[in-house]
Amino acid sequence: MTVGIIVVLFMVAYWAFQSLSSFLFLLLLAWLLSIAMEPMVLLLTRRGVKRSLASGLTLLMLLVVLLGIGALFGQLLLAQIDALSKALPGAISSSLDWVNATFKTKINVASAERSLNLTPDRIANLATSYGGGLLGVFGSLVAALFDGLTILVFAYYLSADSITLRQTIGSFLPPKHQPLLMTVWTISVEKTGGFVTSKVALAAISAVAHGAFFWVIGVPFWLPLGIVAGVVGQFIPTIGTYVGVLLPSLFAATTKPVTVLYIVIFATIYQQIENYVLTPRISRRTMDIHPAVALAAVFIGAGLFGPIGAIIGIPVTAAVLSIVDTFRHRYELNPELAALDDDSAGRHDAEDEVAEPTSTRAVEP
Repeated sequence: MTVGIIVVLFMVAYWAFQSLSSFLFLLLLAWLLSIAMEPMVLLLTRRGVKRSLASGLTLLMLLVVLLGIGALFGQLLLAQIDALSKALPGAISSSLDWVNATFKTKINVASAERSLNLTPDRIANLATSYGGGLLGVFGSLVAALFDGLTILVFAYYLSADSITLRQTIGSFLPPKHQPLLMTVWTISVEKTGGFVTSKVALAAISAVAHGAFFWVIGVPFWLPLGIVAGVVGQFIPTIGTYVGVLLPSLFAATTKPVTVLYIVIFATIYQQIENYVLTPRISRRTMDIHPAVALAAVFIGAGLFGPIGAIIGIPVTAAVLSIVDTFRHRYELNPELAALDDDSAGRHDAEDEVAEPTSTRAVEP
């Protein structure tokens, strides 16, 4: 009887989770937006503004900025995206023809197009399937607006009622565990909020810089390609910079191949400026994530939630790592391990390789 009840409860919980998965995903996005708002909200509250008003003002400023950008570039962006989706198959064919002519290869263009299935209709279907992931992917404007309103409303309440929410959750915990809740909440919000804010700021700067450069050198569809280069370069670590300039290079190669060299040079120079000038100034108060861990978070997020999961994978990982890093116990290293570095490790390996045959010869007789 007990096993049967447990199985039934598990099946009901699994059914409820599947039914509410879309709403839970929107709630996750709202939480990320609320912690991204937290630095500005804290700045206003320190100046005497009530938290509810500070959250509303921060959200209002964010909406004004987004609407202003949309009013300035929205029509141009949509037009270029539509033209880009129609021109992409032809750009791939032209690039393969250029590769065959330059390097004397025999890549079958028609076979490559059939294997990739990159027709305008196919690209339009992919854009319909994945392009609306951030706002719910229901395929209609009404559903997208409803999802967007859901994210904004819950982001406001999660930010404005943060203290009340903490008190409510704390009331279910024994007094001895309540300080732990405060520590976990503070670390996850402050560290992750700063991380998200810094990444968004760096992505915006990178998108503006790349878009302006693409426009100057005459790259087709410079606006969406600049946004892609900026966002991908920030939210996909290690290889993001190279992936971000791959598509602009493809279109540049079809019109004027020498511009590909300009793009590579610019991306390399900008990467150094970002690493040594922008990132230390913008991200100096946020936590740092190892590139391998961040790359794994991108792949796991993409596997779980699709394209938008690749973007939110790193912020969620940042929250988890900030909590783990606070409570994990560190042991003191022994002197031999503490003094170890790359050079000493290499010397130890070399000494072991040399010492092993000597000891073997000494034992053989």
